Amino acid sequence: MPKSVKKILNKRGFVYSEILNRWNYLVGNEISKVSFPKTFKPSGKNAPGTLIINVQRGNEINVEFSKNTIIEKINGFFGYEILNNIRLETFNNLRENINKKKMYISTNTKKKFQDSLKSLNNEKIKKSLMELINAIQK
Repeated sequence: MPKSVKKILNKRGFVYSEILNRWNYLVGNEISKVSFPKTFKPSGKNAPGTLIINVQRGNEINVEFSKNTIIEKINGFFGYEILNNIRLETFNNLRENINKKKMYISTNTKKKFQDSLKSLNNEKIKKSLMELINAIQK
């Protein structure tokens, strides 16, 4: 994979996407039904960061008391201290909140991604990444 694509994936989402994909496993059914990870903000290059979690109104106390356990499980999953803080934000309706959140990348960024992918030899990876870029752009 080209270095520029790796850099972007590492910088902008590997940790967040792994947490998002394994949210139910990391926090359990009870918490995952009333919350989801909104974003991950690293503190620095090798410093642990902050995870922002959206929590359905009325369930903040359960998630608040589980913060330390969530941090331990996520750090254990990655094998090192990737996370040292969790910040909670509340919302009224889970479906309403998910539908409002749209991903978007600029035309310039899309062009940079496409140019970087030209050097890839593996056609399956190239095709998958192109589909991802197009899905985010819509």
